[in-house]
Amino acid sequence: MSEKKYAVVGAGLVGSLLAVILAKRGFKADVWERRPDMRKNGLQGGRSINLALSNRGLKALELIGLREEVKHLCIPMHGREIHDESGNTRFTQYGKDGEYINSISRSGLNEMLLKKADEYSNIKLHFDERCDDVNFIKNEITFHSESDGTSKNQYDIIFGTDGAFSAVRQAMTRSDRFDFEYSQNYLAHSYKELSIPPTEDGGWRINKNALHIWPRKSFMMIALPNLDGSFTCTLFLAYHGEVSFDHLKTGEEVNSFFTKYFPDVVPLMPTLVEDFFANPTPALATIKCGPWYIPDKCVLLGDAAHPIVPFYGQGMNAGFEDCTYFNQLIDQFGEDWSKIFPEFYKLRKPNGDAVGDLALMNFVEMRDLVADPVFILKSKIDRKIATLFPEKWNTLYSMVTFSDMPYSEAMRLGKDHQRILSKIVEDHKDIENILETDSARDILQKYVN
Repeated sequence: MSEKKYAVVGAGLVGSLLAVILAKRGFKADVWERRPDMRKNGLQGGRSINLALSNRGLKALELIGLREEVKHLCIPMHGREIHDESGNTRFTQYGKDGEYINSISRSGLNEMLLKKADEYSNIKLHFDERCDDVNFIKNEITFHSESDGTSKNQYDIIFGTDGAFSAVRQAMTRSDRFDFEYSQNYLAHSYKELSIPPTEDGGWRINKNALHIWPRKSFMMIALPNLDGSFTCTLFLAYHGEVSFDHLKTGEEVNSFFTKYFPDVVPLMPTLVEDFFANPTPALATIKCGPWYIPDKCVLLGDAAHPIVPFYGQGMNAGFEDCTYFNQLIDQFGEDWSKIFPEFYKLRKPNGDAVGDLALMNFVEMRDLVADPVFILKSKIDRKIATLFPEKWNTLYSMVTFSDMPYSEAMRLGKDHQRILSKIVEDHKDIENILETDSARDILQKYVN
């Protein structure tokens, strides 16, 4: 067992996974979390109740033996179900036959990871401990607890896994010994969590095996299924403007808004008004920064390194993939952090930036383009090409969600594919009919080759 002392600041999804990876290697790790133990107090802070777990995340969970166990917390979602303003629906399959993403409880997964961490005697979990500062000269962390007051703790290596508004990252920005680049861009939109309860017999009121989207141009609502038969709904809406949270100040205004734009879902949400005013409207931001490490002292992973908006369902998956890469680098370099930290940053920084850009692009797609006839046509062609030429072509969604291709490479190929799809549509106005004929292969092969 290594004699070095390691600190993991943040016991959320990425921090608890990383702690188990370190413990399996015999490293001693103190894990610090500013919130109470969720296994006793539940999830706090207005965070998303459920998430989309896909290939990259499952691959990381396999490292600690939880890939199969986690399936008990999952509901497969095989595609998008689009709801128009008249209540009509249209289902679009994700990827190829048999491919799906998983709706999973954030708290359920986090509790599973914390339980796994408790199996290791070389992990010590600390809750209700707020990180107030990090002194990178001494590698000393100052924590504050309401019960025990202030404490200072010194470590050989510090891992910052404390989320989008990371205290460890903020300490990096204040360090006069460190050149840290930082940009933070907020969306003009916020979000509001709502709920569709289960049926009286515990079933689901709408298709449980789909991610539901109500696209309305500049705003949208989505819904993901939960194991208890409920759905977690999230309204994404601008703070200000003609259609915005500014104009939803009373129960009457909320009911009128939902009746106008989401008429099919209103009868399914008996606590709509109560939920609307009880739940917060958090900010949505993309942060790009770097470097994510201080040589031989500290490194950031997950949202602490690359916070993104939630529209590709890849925030958790990208953070878990950080852990996969980090584990591979320990295999390669042992405990030589002077090599691991810069190599980790070199490998992950372009992909952290790319997944942030992809998430912003997908916001436009989900709220607007999924109901656009040209976009729908391009999507059909995209999937057809992927079927005819699987060795040469894959959809962007599949590259991001059902593979471990670097996000930056997926984004580059996705842009190339969009140029080709635009050209096909421009050249063949009747392409939707052509796709149903024997000549489809010849036409598509012209562009693919």
